[in-house]
Amino acid sequence: MSGKQVDVLIGLQWGDEGKGKIVDCLAEKYDIVCRFQGGPNAGHTLKINNQKFVLHTVPSGIFRAHIINVIGNGVVIDPVVLQKELTGLKEIGVQYKDNLKLSRKAHLILPTHRLLDLASETSKGHEKIGSTLKGIGPTYMDKTGRNGLRTGDIHQSDFRTRYEALKEKHLHLAKQFVPVEFDLDAAEAQFFDSIEFIRSIEQIDCEYYLNKAIHAGKKILAEGAQGSMLDIDFGTYPYVTSSSTISAGVCTGLGIPPGKIGDVIGITKAYCTRVGSGPFPTELNDETGERIRQEGHEFGATTGRPRRCGWIDIPALKYSIMINGVTQLVITKLDVLNIFDEIKAGVAYQYNGNETDTLPYDLNTAIQPIWKSYKGWKESLDDVREYEDFPVEAWVYITELEKQLGVPVTIVSTGPEREKLVVK
Repeated sequence: MSGKQVDVLIGLQWGDEGKGKIVDCLAEKYDIVCRFQGGPNAGHTLKINNQKFVLHTVPSGIFRAHIINVIGNGVVIDPVVLQKELTGLKEIGVQYKDNLKLSRKAHLILPTHRLLDLASETSKGHEKIGSTLKGIGPTYMDKTGRNGLRTGDIHQSDFRTRYEALKEKHLHLAKQFVPVEFDLDAAEAQFFDSIEFIRSIEQIDCEYYLNKAIHAGKKILAEGAQGSMLDIDFGTYPYVTSSSTISAGVCTGLGIPPGKIGDVIGITKAYCTRVGSGPFPTELNDETGERIRQEGHEFGATTGRPRRCGWIDIPALKYSIMINGVTQLVITKLDVLNIFDEIKAGVAYQYNGNETDTLPYDLNTAIQPIWKSYKGWKESLDDVREYEDFPVEAWVYITELEKQLGVPVTIVSTGPEREKLVVK
């Protein structure tokens, strides 16, 4: 860990890299873990004592009692999802009341945001972008359009009046799309029940709280959601999410100055996946891609949708490492590749008749990956606890990735369980 007090953990692909488990592993070194962007479209999966947990809004430090968990101002919050998540945590004995804080400036997802999301995506037909239909995009649109409601507003006497005004605006906008089935009355009843519930969560001025903690010498970990290739500015636009998923988003999503950022820990799978529509140069629409999907249980933690699978994409990783300023690399799900005689990596692209290792402006064009092959290790990694214990072929693969990406690999995950981590 660097001398600076705020470290960042970022997904380097299209999400689903295994961030939750790594945050849980690293969290004990920190006093505060924060979410800084995204919303319930995130699904951070942890496996602890043979139990599987999926967190959508709550930071992944919540399972360690001594850690404060902050939901920052850059996050958009669905009160219904948050209530369900916290109720589930309480049922398994996680006491969150004293160590969960919620930024007053975080925006609320209204039922009509979800209605707009569904209506908009349905109207696109074959041009769908693969939205999770959680209302994320419309909520961020209201945020930038200066119409949104924030969590601090739920304590204001005119909250219901402001809610009704925004709801009417949404219903008017929805008329431009094809009609969809949506039980607004039931959704509103749930929403207001959950508003009452989240009134009991401690709200903070996130920027003051965290900067005071920094001055007091506290160590903070910022937990990214989704992945760098889904960033609103630098991802595979328009097939992206609605927030800044890269390390720069930490500053605006928490109110932390750039000079306080220390290590940027980038996470990549040993292969590559994507959920929903959009370009994916190394995708495998064949038996190999299906074998990766089944072996890696590649189905969305939030949506349940089967993930598209392919070999690792080196140019895309180099790009993500560059824009994030990654200082150390974590490789997850290496064990999924145990079954293969041969493993490949896309090391460059054939694009417009030229070979390149940089991403073109528009990835939605004809791009052919240039492959490099590696010999598989064809054995279990269950007993690997030290870096030196890896089969030589696995060691070669990791070392080659390290060399090509120019960043040291510090952690390798060899299974979903909490203890299956090899720290270099």
